[in-house]
Amino acid sequence: MNARLGVTFVDTNILVYSHDTHEEVKHRAAENLLTQLWASGLGVLSTQVLQEFYSAATRKLQPPMTPPQARQVVHDYSDWCLVDTDPLLIISASRLSEQHSINFWDALIVEAALRADADELVTEDLQHGRRFGKLTVHNPLQTG
Repeated sequence: MNARLGVTFVDTNILVYSHDTHEEVKHRAAENLLTQLWASGLGVLSTQVLQEFYSAATRKLQPPMTPPQARQVVHDYSDWCLVDTDPLLIISASRLSEQHSINFWDALIVEAALRADADELVTEDLQHGRRFGKLTVHNPLQTG
């Protein structure tokens, strides 16, 4: 986690792994990170993350969460939601996608993290250590 104790943007996969007990090592790492972010008050995310979480939690987890369970998690993290997906975010993400050769959905996450003024983006989807301005990508699920 960010040694500077700056704002940390949480990607969908971290939130999903915190509820996926079949991936024990990733589950523990994600759960510990989110616990630290709750305690520090430095976790943020976007509507995209909450939407993707709900979809993955009710369809991909084994067993899947019930809709009420997934809704509760969305509700629990709603205070962290500082960025809504709007047309300007989509446009800036499309540009970032082209400029940095990353897929659009990852670019949307990066742009949301930048808009939230995050120092760190925790995800397993982008290269660990990669920088986008002041934003640094960190994969807290890496082993070894």
